[in-house]
Amino acid sequence: MSTLSFDTHTFVKRLTQAGMPESQAEVLADSQAQLIDEKLATKHDLKELEARLTHQMKELETRLTHQMKELETQLTHQMKELEAQFNYQMKELEARLTHQMKELEAQLTHQMKELEAQFNHQMKELEARLTLQLTIRLGSMLVVGIGVVATLVKLL
Repeated sequence: MSTLSFDTHTFVKRLTQAGMPESQAEVLADSQAQLIDEKLATKHDLKELEARLTHQMKELETRLTHQMKELETQLTHQMKELEAQFNYQMKELEARLTHQMKELEAQLTHQMKELEAQFNHQMKELEARLTLQLTIRLGSMLVVGIGVVATLVKLL
């Protein structure tokens, strides 16, 4: 800090003229001089402080700007990594689901063919039974018809 000019001799003189004992005036003058030197700031001191603070604030601003750019770069990189991981996982999931859907489709196709084969087999069995039943009925009707014709021929 700069030193303010404080005339202790004049101060002591004025105090003694006002009726204060000289020893007391000297102690008071020394205390005032020490107080002024240690505690009071001059305009020059304030300007120096302002310049230092301005410089420190600019340095801080520069550091913060740099740190923010580094952080932005890191976050951008991390976001790209996460996006790549997400895309990879989505492709894996899509592949698994596609595979499972094909397996399910194959199972359903197989089951449908089995059901179709069972249905065709049952239809053939039913057709065979119906054919047999119809043949028996037609045969029975033919026998009855022949019997009726034979009876009619005997009667006539």
